[in-house]
Amino acid sequence: MANVTFTSPIMKKDLTVYAIAGDTSTLLALAKANKVPVEFECENGECGSCQVQVSVLSGNAPYGVALTQKEKTVLKLAGKITAQQIEDAETKDMPPPWRLACQFIVRNEDIVVSF
Repeated sequence: MANVTFTSPIMKKDLTVYAIAGDTSTLLALAKANKVPVEFECENGECGSCQVQVSVLSGNAPYGVALTQKEKTVLKLAGKITAQQIEDAETKDMPPPWRLACQFIVRNEDIVVSF
């Protein structure tokens, strides 16, 4: 299991929820199931409205998680990630800090999601 803490100025207080290990639903699905007000429109990775900043809480290196092509395009156009961060994600398993909640699959690591 992973603890996922959502934090935002639009929330009265931070909310920590549990993501079940092996579940392949997205971070956005987890947010919606727990009534976390993450913005979204298309839920398909094309509009970029669900941009979130993800930080790993453990002292370990974050799990390498492949960026979808949609994430690469949308986040780069929005100025949230650089070409170097995309290359580092692909070659060094170093995920960038910004992700799309509708594309991000929660792994077995505790994270903070800021939006």
